[in-house]
Amino acid sequence: MFRLSTLTVLLCALLMPLVAHAAPGSPDTPQAPLRVSVADAVRIGMEKSRRLEIARLECDMSAAKVREAWSPVLPQLSSGFTYTRSLKSSVLFFPSSFGALEGNQSGFTPINISADNSGKATLDLQQSLFNGTAFAGIRGAGIVKKISAEAYRDAEAAVVSDIRMAYFDALISRDQLQLVQDSIERWEEARKDTGAMFRQGVAADIDTLKAYLSVENLRPDLIQAENRVLNTMTRLKNAMGLDPAVPLALSDSLSVPVATYPADAAIAWREALRARPDVRQLELQVEAEREKISAARAERLPTLTAFGELASQSAFNDDTDIQDSAWPVSSSVGLQVSLPIFTGYRISSRVEQAKIARFQSMARLEDLKANVLAELEVRLSNMREARKRIDVQSKTIGMAERSYRISLLRFREGVGSRLELTDAELQLNKARTNYLQAVYDCLSADVALDRSLGRTPSPAGEN
Repeated sequence: MFRLSTLTVLLCALLMPLVAHAAPGSPDTPQAPLRVSVADAVRIGMEKSRRLEIARLECDMSAAKVREAWSPVLPQLSSGFTYTRSLKSSVLFFPSSFGALEGNQSGFTPINISADNSGKATLDLQQSLFNGTAFAGIRGAGIVKKISAEAYRDAEAAVVSDIRMAYFDALISRDQLQLVQDSIERWEEARKDTGAMFRQGVAADIDTLKAYLSVENLRPDLIQAENRVLNTMTRLKNAMGLDPAVPLALSDSLSVPVATYPADAAIAWREALRARPDVRQLELQVEAEREKISAARAERLPTLTAFGELASQSAFNDDTDIQDSAWPVSSSVGLQVSLPIFTGYRISSRVEQAKIARFQSMARLEDLKANVLAELEVRLSNMREARKRIDVQSKTIGMAERSYRISLLRFREGVGSRLELTDAELQLNKARTNYLQAVYDCLSADVALDRSLGRTPSPAGEN
């Protein structure tokens, strides 16, 4: 029995690691890839983007600054308590007509005026009735909050553009890898045909060597294409905020975008000026600078403040209990008016600085509008050029495929030469590569044009 139990324990100890390794959910179990479309990638990226989180916090900061800007015009209530312990009593000297008779040559009698202990409790209330600077500050803070909202929109558009471009980069690298693999398969097939023809005495030994070299010369291209796929997938995961170790599969393919765009740059320019967050930010900045001018000018105006105080105080010596001391209550209200008369040119200098800052913002706004128009001209031209290339290359691919089939058939029948087949293969590969590049360039132009127009595709769909 002892030997049997010992053997059982040993078998269990040996089998447990194997069972644990094969158990579902084990760390060694390959993780199923996460299949994502462009819309899925955008949605995930917007949820995990650190750039958007920073922009959200900036919006929260602006909202807090608006609340702070209201504080000067709201009631200010404060309380305080002061306790004083007299180490040596304070005295006052009063004139005394009996000073000379009593031997006091100064003619004054000292009188003790302080108790051993004293305390005072106060409750102060202040309410601003008129403060032009504060009102201008409130309006300016509201504009700054709008600027933060536009900055968030701008960050959102940037995140969407980065994710879309990273996704399309991964797509074209995947398709380029497939082109290389297809080319290798075609050359492998041609190599087998050449070998068969050589054994039949139809092809020369040099033909088999060339067929082998055609395949092997594509191996470095295959390695580079595989590396590009890995690199672009890593960049896509980083843009989405995913861990690089997460397996990812792309469910979309490179296809011509179906979005519609304005017919000319003038129409696109008007749309961009209405929608672009960076344009709107500068417009709001001009408004904010105008409020700064108003705030600087308001410093010349008087400020009117109402105030009130409720106080209770007492004084008692050490031989008196605190509960036996009197705490009389006093109260007062009043108005305070303050008017600057001469501030050493401080106010006029601030007004001048605010005017200059506004002129600078206006100049930057005009410069941005001019740059937007030029940018739209270029990007609309790029979109039209890419679509024309797609139309041309889509026809070229069909002819190149037909040419390759004919050349391969002629080669197998011994009518065509290997040089003819090589040329047909190169033309087919070039046609497919050019079409793929044209579609990618069209998608890139689509992303850039959306960014220039101020359009932010929804995570639920492309446009």
